[in-house]
Amino acid sequence: MEAAITILALLFVAFIALGVYATVKAVGAAKRGVDRTITQARRTVEDTTLRAKSFGQTGVAGELAQLRLALRTSMRATQDALHAGVAEDSSLAESVGLFRRLSAHGLELDDELKRLEREPDRATVAALLPQLKERTQRITHSADSLRWAARDRARQFADDDLDALNAQIDIEAGALRHWTVEEQRPQQASGAASQGPGAGAGRTHDAGVDWPEPMAGAGSSSTADESWGGPAREEAPQAITAPDPHLRTRYPWQKAARPETTN
Repeated sequence: MEAAITILALLFVAFIALGVYATVKAVGAAKRGVDRTITQARRTVEDTTLRAKSFGQTGVAGELAQLRLALRTSMRATQDALHAGVAEDSSLAESVGLFRRLSAHGLELDDELKRLEREPDRATVAALLPQLKERTQRITHSADSLRWAARDRARQFADDDLDALNAQIDIEAGALRHWTVEEQRPQQASGAASQGPGAGAGRTHDAGVDWPEPMAGAGSSSTADESWGGPAREEAPQAITAPDPHLRTRYPWQKAARPETTN
């Protein structure tokens, strides 16, 4: 009884701990989702403000807004491309590491541009603009290089996969149309048979080889008949005559024939 109570208590504690863990994870995921939403909303507002400033304002403020907008757009596009590509291609991990280092310089430049937007001394800011433009161009050029290299790599893999797939489909299509191959084989065989004797005769005639004329009196010989593939002529039937006993070959063991006497 005590053991059953102990087991039930342990199960109750385990269920309570599991519920608390699940609640904490759910709250954390919800908080991260809210933070992500707030960050995206803030980013959208900032981008809209910068776009409005770049088109609506002139002078130093408009140029600073254009620099910030170009920097943020390039960095965000590269980040999205690399994060999407590294999930399918692990070799992009090194590129992601390089982009993180580049992002540190980009964030530093963005913060500096943001501070200069509130700087009242416009003359000093105007003097710093060439240097700021150069830094922005260097960072955006590096980010664009990483982004386009990742896209070209993904497109090359897709092209190779498509070529291999097309080759496999062609082989499968040919296997499915097996009857066309079977129909072509008899046609090729009949064509070769029809062209074979004629081609051989043509080649023999072109080579200048002529068959010799049969010799006189050889038309009745069996050798001439067999040379053309026909059966040998049958010999003329011989007359049936009784053999001469005197012309037979005598052997030692045979007795000599007695002469007939007439009385």
